[in-house]
Amino acid sequence: MSKDNKPNSKLDPNAKFADNERLKTQSNFLRGTINTDLKDQLTGGFTADNFQLIRFHGMYQQDDRDIRPERTKQKLEPLQNVMLRARMPGGIIKPEQWLAIDKFAQEKSMYGSIRLTTRQTFQFHGVLKPNIKEMHQMLNSVGIDSIATAGDVNRNVLCTTNPVESQLHQEAYEWATKISEHLLPHTKAYAEIWLNGEKTETTQEPILGSTYLPRKFKTTVTIPPNNEVDVHANDLNFVAIADNGKLVGFNVLVGGGLAMTHGDVNTYPRKADDFGFISLEHTLKIAEHVVSVQRDWGNRVNRKNAKTKYTLDTFGADAFKAEVEKRAGVQFEESRPYEFTHRGDRIGWVEGIDGKHHLTLFIENGRILDYPDKPLKTGCRKIAQIHQGDFRMTANQNLIVAGVPAEQKSVVEQIARDHGLINDAHTAQRKNSMACVSLPTCPLAMAEAERYLPDLVTKVEGLLEKHDVSDDNIILRVVGCPNGCGRAMLAEVGLVGKGLGKYNVYLGGNREGTRVPKLYLENVGEDVYLPALDELIGQWVSDRQTDECFGDFVIRKGIVAEVKVSKTDFHA
Repeated sequence: MSKDNKPNSKLDPNAKFADNERLKTQSNFLRGTINTDLKDQLTGGFTADNFQLIRFHGMYQQDDRDIRPERTKQKLEPLQNVMLRARMPGGIIKPEQWLAIDKFAQEKSMYGSIRLTTRQTFQFHGVLKPNIKEMHQMLNSVGIDSIATAGDVNRNVLCTTNPVESQLHQEAYEWATKISEHLLPHTKAYAEIWLNGEKTETTQEPILGSTYLPRKFKTTVTIPPNNEVDVHANDLNFVAIADNGKLVGFNVLVGGGLAMTHGDVNTYPRKADDFGFISLEHTLKIAEHVVSVQRDWGNRVNRKNAKTKYTLDTFGADAFKAEVEKRAGVQFEESRPYEFTHRGDRIGWVEGIDGKHHLTLFIENGRILDYPDKPLKTGCRKIAQIHQGDFRMTANQNLIVAGVPAEQKSVVEQIARDHGLINDAHTAQRKNSMACVSLPTCPLAMAEAERYLPDLVTKVEGLLEKHDVSDDNIILRVVGCPNGCGRAMLAEVGLVGKGLGKYNVYLGGNREGTRVPKLYLENVGEDVYLPALDELIGQWVSDRQTDECFGDFVIRKGIVAEVKVSKTDFHA
């Protein structure tokens, strides 16, 4: 930052900044005129800069695109509402908190659902302006907030759920919470606006700076061998290194990210670089200064190239790392060995080393709602009413009922089965497929994702059955646009929306989540990509090596080239 705490540009100090930099500079530390907009009942939305500023408070303004044309005919504005994403480091939520959010979703949201997200938290969708303040105050009353879950800040910190190794998970979870708290904005704007807090003057943001970060920033804490948080989708990752079951430090991975822009070869998904090992006492200092270097070196002129991954590619990973070491006064040690072997959730019961039992419920698309044949929301509510442990939301959009004593297992399982939360017919393919929200609520969506995924999985299951590999699976992810929310750019088969019914098809990720896939088919529909998958699956089955996953097969056979260095390989 410059001496007057204004943004500067390491690339070109005289360059014209993106308008978001003006917006943040003039926001009075994220306050803007949100309070004024809240009083305006002539519109259901937020105006001018506030449309962007509410993101720093954990909300996105949306409307129901399914009914937008009809409202336009009636000369009505779109049905404006907000989506809220809660801040839940590590995804842990108590039963009493669950009951509170269940009640609000039922009574005050347009859709009545709770949406588990790939950011290991929950979202409310369809909250109208008169209910927004009440929503924040309800969350605050049960110890939840939505501070910094969107916008140009460090967002909700993910952590491997790993309920089996309970002691190690507890340590990792505590670090995820500490990192989240350490990197939060210092402004009291959230409390002032939504909780009627006392107005206090903010003079500086010691870590984030007065104009916050150049772009969104994502952080994880993960425990090998499970890579459920997809470390290579995130700017900053702390990979837990244990000695005899005791956490001793972290390998630090920096510069992952999946978002790109169709047609812009200067944008691309990228894996994170391993900077090396740090001991536990340096964790917060390293987190702070990876953020501070990105704050000062990140591109504030072109937001499409503002993420940490581009900063590393612009200045070099070694230079970025050296600057972090200089600012933190800490030298990275040589990376400690670790291995990722999988990234899916262990659906069903597992027993932890503490003797407690944990039930992972598969929630297709993460959408918890009462459907005619499966009242999922009611089932979760009934479990919460008797559960003595906690719930854990996973980065794969599933829900763990954690810490169940042996004598309560049968009761919990019966409730889950009675309400469709356990379905033994679910295939490995369905459990390893994922989609973003997309239409009708996401304003960026170009194609269907969440609503399309169940039928698409059924068709892929048919292909696997046709080739006698029904028990196997392919990591399949579908997203409505190229912004990366559903992590399709780490899938073995990733479909990225290009237009209604049209997708770019990427192949070549792997099951461990350590390789970016490459474009195979562009702007095609089912009539093209399903027959293509049929043929490729047939080749895979007939010519695969022992335990070879689909993504490894298509690389080995040269069907697509391996992406080793995204900057040079992804678009080549």
